[in-house]
Amino acid sequence: MSVTDVMDASAPTHIAHRDNHTHRDVNGGWLRPAVFGAMDGLVSNLALMTGVAGGSVSQQTLVITGLAGLAAGAFSMAAGEYTSVASQRELVQAELDVERRELRKHPKDEQAELAALYASRGVEPALAREVAAQLSKDPEQALEIHAREELGVDPSDLPSPLVAAGSSFGSFALGALLPVLPYLLGASALWPAVVLALLGLFGCGAVVARVTARSWWYSGLRQLALGGAAAGVTYVLGALFGTAVG
Repeated sequence: MSVTDVMDASAPTHIAHRDNHTHRDVNGGWLRPAVFGAMDGLVSNLALMTGVAGGSVSQQTLVITGLAGLAAGAFSMAAGEYTSVASQRELVQAELDVERRELRKHPKDEQAELAALYASRGVEPALAREVAAQLSKDPEQALEIHAREELGVDPSDLPSPLVAAGSSFGSFALGALLPVLPYLLGASALWPAVVLALLGLFGCGAVVARVTARSWWYSGLRQLALGGAAAGVTYVLGALFGTAVG
């Protein structure tokens, strides 16, 4: 029997397990504005409509109020998210420009800084210097590594203002539509709108729990309680204001 035959016979018959696990996107490019948009749309429009309903207004006025709240809130949320994410992106780009200039003007100092960083994390000093030297050969790779280590950002994966604005607009409009939907379908009382909105709040909370790995019922009930409290308080205030004005 040849050496090759012996090696083949002794080789394992199973394929080694490869740990190719993946992680969810935690950068918040679309998830944060979508979650906040849906929650805000539900809570704010439900509270707005119950507050107006507390003043004993007509059904037509209530529907117009809900649709106006949907449009105004969606555009406001989109504009706010766009400005916020664009400002954050511009700040990161400015800091990257600073780092890029430092790498161009003082490459040795930046390389030594990177080596010291790796050494502080337990890498042998000689190996840390070698790794830093290898990584610093490519300017763009060096910039990416310094950005990750010093700024905590990935230059190639910055959040998009348009994505954030679009996610916020769409999710807010969808959430704000729920309290109005029963009226558009022919309902004449407030309670169907309240029930549908509260179910939507519970559903949103449960969906968020699926993403964040929290208990779905706890997250759903928490959002239900917060939204219900907001609606109840504004209804009482609307009734008081309606009485006072009337």
